[in-house]
Amino acid sequence: MKLESPKKSRKIKKSRKVLTVVAAVVVLLAGYTTYTIARPFVLHTEIDIDASPEQVWKVLTDRQAYPEWNPFIISSTGELIKGAKITNVLRDTKGAETKFTPTLLAVEPNKELRWIGKVPPGGIFDGEHSYRLEALPNGRTRLIQEEKFRGVAIPFTRSMLNNTIKPQFVAMNHALAARATGY
Repeated sequence: MKLESPKKSRKIKKSRKVLTVVAAVVVLLAGYTTYTIARPFVLHTEIDIDASPEQVWKVLTDRQAYPEWNPFIISSTGELIKGAKITNVLRDTKGAETKFTPTLLAVEPNKELRWIGKVPPGGIFDGEHSYRLEALPNGRTRLIQEEKFRGVAIPFTRSMLNNTIKPQFVAMNHALAARATGY
């Protein structure tokens, strides 16, 4: 039987400790990533509009007119077909503009428009944005605008999203309502 020298034995123990620490960090990061993807942060707004779902849909999907009335999405181009990519330019409450190209997940006339945008490669900062239209009595519509954010960066951006993006959802909802009702 060959005995190891005390120096070699210490080196092996130190290597095992380093590997144990690295493995623990990897497990923690994997758990954190899984948690942030499985538990989205949601911005939710809604407004009841004195217009039919068809009227609201017409305003929502007339994206060429966005510069005239939309304080949040100031530009949107591309075909509204499920699976297609569109290009949007957003303006936050501070006036900062962001251009991104989400993929359309749902285009159901008079009911739902939904897309997902991701910071490559995904899992870092993903946002699934939706507009849902619910018919109400007397020809009215409830517009529900929300976004489900997932990814490892989300816990660090919640305050920013609440302070600079959610108010823009509300502003867009009110502007869309005014345009759909002719005010």
